[in-house]
This record gives sequence, C-alpha cells and structure tokens, in this order.
Amino acid sequence: MDGVRHLHIGGGRRLSYALTEGRGPTLVFLPGYMSDMEGTKALALAAWAEAEGRAMVRFDYGGCGASSGEFEAQTLAGWRDDTLSIIDMLTDNPAVLVGSSMGGWLMLLVALAWPERIAGLVGIAAAPDFTAWGYTPDEKMTILREGRLERPSDYAETPYVTSRAFWESGEALRLLHAEIAIDCPVRLLHGQADPDVPWAYSLELSKKVRSADVQAILVKDGDHRLSRPQDIALLIATVRTLLEAP
Repeated sequence: MDGVRHLHIGGGRRLSYALTEGRGPTLVFLPGYMSDMEGTKALALAAWAEAEGRAMVRFDYGGCGASSGEFEAQTLAGWRDDTLSIIDMLTDNPAVLVGSSMGGWLMLLVALAWPERIAGLVGIAAAPDFTAWGYTPDEKMTILREGRLERPSDYAETPYVTSRAFWESGEALRLLHAEIAIDCPVRLLHGQADPDVPWAYSLELSKKVRSADVQAILVKDGDHRLSRPQDIALLIATVRTLLEAP
C-alpha cells in the first residue's frame, strides 16, 4: 500500500488519504464517527485490495485523523462533500462505498448525490439518522442549549463529542422517513449483539432503499465494530462477491 498523502480541496483545507492502485471499481472506505482511516476494517480491506490488485482509497474526513480542520466545526453535510471530493479527484472508475456506522449514513448520502458514479454500497452497522434516535431528549436539549455534548466513549480514551453544528446537519439529512432513491446493489452487515446501533435499523434500511438488489446479513454474536477475524472475513467475502457480480 502507498503511504499517506494529502489532497488539497480548496479554502486551505487538506484531506489525508491512502491510495491502493489497481483495477476498478474503486473501493472507498468511509469511517465511523470520531474514527479515521487507520481502523482495523479499513486496513484489512486495503491489504486485501492490494493483494488482489484492486483499487481502493481510504481517507480521513475534515477535522479527523491527519486531515486539517477542527473536529467540532465539522458537519455531516461537510463530510459528505469531503467524500464526493475524494471520489471526484482521486478516482476514474465507478466506486463501491464501504461505510462503517456513521459511514453507512454517508454512503447513502453520497450515492444520492452522485448516483452515476456509485456501483455498490456495503454498510457495516450502518447508522442512518442517528441524530434522531441515538440521543435522549435531555441530551438533545444539552446540544441545543450548550452547543455541544460530551459522552464517555467505549472505543477511545477521549470523550464522544457532538456539536450543535453536526447534530443540526444530521437532522436536516435524515433519510428513513421515505423511500431512498438508490438503485445500485446494497449489502448491509450488522451484529445482533451491537449495543450502539440496533440491528433493526439495517432491516429498516433494506426496506427503504429503492434498489431490488439489497441484502441484510446478520451476525448473531457480532458487536458494533465487527472487527474480529471472522467478521473481517465476512466483509471481504461480501465485497469480493459484489465486485465480481456481472
């Protein structure tokens, strides 16, 4: 795999990325909230892509990882636009988006914004609309009143921070209230022991996406991350099958 590079996208902003050269479609990995391109799933998928001669891009949203910007100034719409910039400036082939947790919401927004460039979607514990269902009424009031909310994180030493800018952007981009006009193949992996994103949301998403080629794959003992060796093997098998479909 090539090393980390930096893409200048205007306005003094810079996105960090790593590109694996190979044949298309190009895999694009979308991390979860407060995550980056150095996660277990992103690295495992990139290693597989390199071994198979497949093209892949992994990157950090603005304000995350090695990309420029302040995290609490970011919005869901801004991260959607970061993803569109990555696809536009770094890929020539159709893209298959692999979205983890919040990245599963972003992959839907990107596919809606640029349907002709998206050849398929793979969600891992996809979390569309989590600004609506992922916070208690008291937490939402704290966000609106104080401009931010801190919660302990099970996945990092730093607290899980939600800004009012991000929360309001998410509320404006909710999808599950109506049909989602996406027609490409969609695969949804979800652990039934996920404590953060109920697996029923993958079933609801499978109903709302317009495409007839949608599959939800449930892992009975799988957690939110789905990063165990058997989970990674399932992810790679799912991606391989999608890429090799006629």
